[in-house]
Amino acid sequence: MLPLKEKDKPIVKKLLSAGCCARCVLRFCCVSVQAAYRQAHQVPFCCFLFISNVSSLKKSTSKPPCKRAKPDPTETDGSESGSAALVCVVCLGILQDLCGPAQAKKIAETVKAENYQFDTLVLSVSLPAQLCVREHSCWLHVKKEVREKGLVLDKDDVIQVKEAFKWIIQGLVTKELVGVAVVGKVGRIKTLKAQPLFTFKSKSFLFTLAAAYQLCLLCFFHFSRHYPCPPLEASSGCTPQDIQCLHVSVFIAGRYNKFCRSLPQTPWVIDGERRMESSVEELIAAPILSAFRADGFNFSSSGREDVDVRTLGNGEFLLLYWMVLLTQVIYTTINDSSEKVKVRDLQIVTREAMSRMKEGEEEKTKSYTALVWTQKAIEKEDIAFIDDIKVSPKTPLRVLHRRALAIRQRVIHSMNARFVDPHHFYLGLKTQAGTYIKEFVHGDFGRTKPNLCQLLKTDTDILELDVESVDVDWPPPIPE
Repeated sequence: MLPLKEKDKPIVKKLLSAGCCARCVLRFCCVSVQAAYRQAHQVPFCCFLFISNVSSLKKSTSKPPCKRAKPDPTETDGSESGSAALVCVVCLGILQDLCGPAQAKKIAETVKAENYQFDTLVLSVSLPAQLCVREHSCWLHVKKEVREKGLVLDKDDVIQVKEAFKWIIQGLVTKELVGVAVVGKVGRIKTLKAQPLFTFKSKSFLFTLAAAYQLCLLCFFHFSRHYPCPPLEASSGCTPQDIQCLHVSVFIAGRYNKFCRSLPQTPWVIDGERRMESSVEELIAAPILSAFRADGFNFSSSGREDVDVRTLGNGEFLLLYWMVLLTQVIYTTINDSSEKVKVRDLQIVTREAMSRMKEGEEEKTKSYTALVWTQKAIEKEDIAFIDDIKVSPKTPLRVLHRRALAIRQRVIHSMNARFVDPHHFYLGLKTQAGTYIKEFVHGDFGRTKPNLCQLLKTDTDILELDVESVDVDWPPPIPE
């Protein structure tokens, strides 16, 4: 028997007389037992028995007065449809005809055809906007009856059509997709998930989402002036439109080295004209994009180095998240595609890694090596520097077009110099993240203070710059 109580009788009678299907009756009675919704043939008959005299029913040879509530013994697809059955005035047939084995098979066939690799599946449903209006209309209709009986029916306690649909069909889809778990909600990404989107459409009483939302905020008096209460019988039910398979976002972290001084980090386009033929982003993303069959991606790096700066040592760390398993093939494809960029430590991470990367941007230190030119001839004794210098640069002129004008104080933790000749030396620096090295060397027309020109008392400029290391212990290294 169904988990209905004596107090539910007036609600059941009201709903059946209004034209609701048996499963919608359970929803409005706030039945949260999932198994009750899966009893395809028993639900209508049990609802009828619940409000009828069982003994008189046995003596009577006539059919039950409500054709919607009577099961069709010839039905085999898990629905309550029949030649005489009418479309439910609330769910428009979604919980009658469209949640049986036939629909589950269609969903499973679509998922299999997409050929995704996944362990769990989340089912999402898109319903016509008018369903929430019909539900609100029926709720107001029942609420009036319930109030007269001294009972309380809160709208938030009514089981949603989407939830009931999922409870019924998830088990059927699981049977079709052997070895795949159909879960209720998207949780933390520990295993890959596919997400089929099942869309329904109805032609009668078309509503926009905004209009439907506004109607559902009205009380009975104002609502009934715009829409019948209870809702009228529909001339036709919902029809399935399409089934789309989507993959939840996959987050990939790793490190890269850049060995070229003519390769931008991202595509370099100025005034609609592309300046470089490739970029770090494209060289890394293209092979993974192909492997994941993704529709799009976002590329984030721990820093935005200039086009002429190499990234050596342990490399910059990166994070990609894809809108749709890493193997050795992907490593080989990326690293063999170009001598300009190499990757390592690629791994799938969680969404929380985004915040870990942002924290690293504020906390990390970076080590650089710069080849410096001096206008005045120098000796080895001239390049002995003091550690722990605080610089206060204004936003550099070269990035002023994309960054707000401000003074951002940064710390140079240590410096060392290696003499080359009277006009050249190598400068090693360990700095706080976000320090503008080029501006520290040449002064940016006095906008960065102190600068190397002031310390050496001569004009200086930077000829080459390399990032030697990014000092953040993330992502964790992967053994060779």
